[in-house]
Amino acid sequence: MRFSGTERIPATREQVWAFLTDPNAVAQCVPDVESLEVVDPTRFKAQVRAGIGPVRGKFGFDVAWQELTQPSRARMTAQGKTGGSAVTVDSAMDLSAASPGETDLAWSADVVVHGMIASVGARLLDGFAKKQTEQFFGCIRQKLTG
Repeated sequence: MRFSGTERIPATREQVWAFLTDPNAVAQCVPDVESLEVVDPTRFKAQVRAGIGPVRGKFGFDVAWQELTQPSRARMTAQGKTGGSAVTVDSAMDLSAASPGETDLAWSADVVVHGMIASVGARLLDGFAKKQTEQFFGCIRQKLTG
């Protein structure tokens, strides 16, 4: 499944870049993150509690930056597993200056699910992803505007 969109963030491109490429900062905005471990500047691990329909569990994610072109583009891959299910997410973001003090963030995520979580169907996954995305970007706006 592919998800994408554009968000206007009320902060400079440099501020948005710094926030989104800092695992400790961005983890504050990812719903249900229970723990985060930075392995090195390009890799980190996260434990995330997630549930879609009847499938619930704690996912262990390995996340790696594939591209970091400051302050305009980044791409990462996240692979998560829980009992009987696996998720792979390839995501990218492109930042461009909008009006003074605002940034347009174009984002995309290609998501592949396997196992029990795939059985809940695309309709439930689509609704779950939209809800998570709204919470995520709402939190980013709040954090960057103080």
